[in-house]
Amino acid sequence: MAFLKKSNSCWQLLNFNIGLSGNIFIVKITFLGTGTSQGVPVIACNCNTCISGDEHDKRLRTSVLIETDNVSLVIDAGPDFRQQMLRANVIRLDAILLTHEHKDHIGGLDDVRAFNYKSQDAIDIYSEERVQKVLKKDYSYVFSEYQYPGIPKMRLNPVPEQGFDVKGLNILPVRVFHYRLPVYGFRIGNFGYITDANYIPEESKEKLYGIKYLVINALRKEKHISHFSLREAIDFIREISPKKAYITHISHQMGLHAEVSKELPAGITLAYDGFSFVCDGN
Repeated sequence: MAFLKKSNSCWQLLNFNIGLSGNIFIVKITFLGTGTSQGVPVIACNCNTCISGDEHDKRLRTSVLIETDNVSLVIDAGPDFRQQMLRANVIRLDAILLTHEHKDHIGGLDDVRAFNYKSQDAIDIYSEERVQKVLKKDYSYVFSEYQYPGIPKMRLNPVPEQGFDVKGLNILPVRVFHYRLPVYGFRIGNFGYITDANYIPEESKEKLYGIKYLVINALRKEKHISHFSLREAIDFIREISPKKAYITHISHQMGLHAEVSKELPAGITLAYDGFSFVCDGN
């Protein structure tokens, strides 16, 4: 596998492409949800964004689907997971990567039951140890000694710092911070995905240099305690310098999709639910 190695506090990119043994896979990225923890529209809110008739302003909780010919996985499974799987017509799921344990990122895991039934196997969940402890608490019935018929089946896997693979797809975790909470972003070849962050250490930035496609969170235009603002996200995008960048984890406070989109620099786009693009390793 071609991951990164650490040398003199720097990370050196070693032959890192999508796939194994020099093979390059075409990866399809689909935004299942691009909203913040409350989604958009927000319950009982009558702001211009929440009452908008534009489908671009309808945002489920943040999640992304990653597909190749050989593997299908999602990053995070919040309360809208079932709706997202149905809307995207996902008929096979090999794994779920979890960025962190907040409910808008793990609240839909009970619905992996459908995939358990179809595959006759447990679903692989990749998360760090702290997150696994929360899963075992929140979904105690899944991990109890007595297995009630029909409960979800989850196989918990660690997230090694040096990277791991899911059916040949190389995945590199990238440590970022959600205020004081350490969370994971992920790099897959030329694609980087970071949500729920407002601080990224220099060592983590080193892991992102050279990517062509970057997804980064921006909650609103105003500064926030635990998320990037739009300006902060733009500044980070310029520092990493990808070919194309997409903003996700957007709140109703950001404003209307159509209006904010006109303000963005070239190469930066507000993502929206259902939008997809193809990422290659070239």
